[in-house]
Amino acid sequence: GNRLAGAIAALSAAAWFDLFLTRPYERFAITRSADVTAAILLLAVGLAVSQLAARARRLQIVAITDADYLAQIHDTAQLAQSAATPDAIVDQVRGQLTGLLQLRGCRYEYGTLLGHPPRLEQDGTVVAGRARWDVDRSGLPDQEVELRTYSGGHFYGRFMMQPTPGAVPPLQARLVAATLADQVGAALDTSRTAR
Repeated sequence: GNRLAGAIAALSAAAWFDLFLTRPYERFAITRSADVTAAILLLAVGLAVSQLAARARRLQIVAITDADYLAQIHDTAQLAQSAATPDAIVDQVRGQLTGLLQLRGCRYEYGTLLGHPPRLEQDGTVVAGRARWDVDRSGLPDQEVELRTYSGGHFYGRFMMQPTPGAVPPLQARLVAATLADQVGAALDTSRTAR
């Protein structure tokens, strides 16, 4: 269950202890101080255990999510180290960005910058115009958002991402997206250097 279910179970344990295991039996009346102490301890321990269980479940979800993020970065790094073409890496990252950031679509534009769309920065923030956009409260902007790819001081292109209305990607997902874009930049830089 959740914290509420744990609290109800703790209250229930204390109540049933009072009703069935203390004198006078089958009445909600405790007469001995030792029984009052036992009922309070049952309630306190039940509440503490339910809080710990809820926290453990939340930490397990965080660990699973973090492992998934790490696996995506690792998969892209392996693809970049293989003899894959930069286009294959761009395609893989485009698909990963779509899932990570809950996008409707995503495309990659090589070359120069046109326009001034909102931009996902390396630190996971989004800048729209000259102001920071509060992604955690409002989600991504309702227009295309760019994620630039750089390496070795060279600009190679950008991912143009179409956000899904109402989706609020967490900061960790946005940081992973920036790391994946960096890997694309490094792959394009390596390809350029090889030529």
